[in-house]
Amino acid sequence: MEQPNLNYIKELAAGDEGFERKLIEVVQKELPVEIEEYLANLNNAAYLLAAENVHKLKHKLGILGLEKGYAIAIEYETQLREGNADLKNTFQSILNACTNFISGL
Repeated sequence: MEQPNLNYIKELAAGDEGFERKLIEVVQKELPVEIEEYLANLNNAAYLLAAENVHKLKHKLGILGLEKGYAIAIEYETQLREGNADLKNTFQSILNACTNFISGL
């Protein structure tokens, strides 16, 4: 499984450690909130709202260097809009990896 990393953040920061730290802090602050909202909507079978949550989350996946995770999020977002949550477990494992990664930064 693909692992989160800071490569994209480091590229964006271009050596500016303060900016890099700010980007990391934004992800650390926003990701848990967005995951919580996603899970609440998913658990309530509010698939259209969950799809909107996945749309937001996929950008965090990209920031954390998850190219395959980003592609899965695109597919999952489309499926949710069609009322299908088949990729739920796959997406959850990606979110778990991200949560574990950012909590260790």
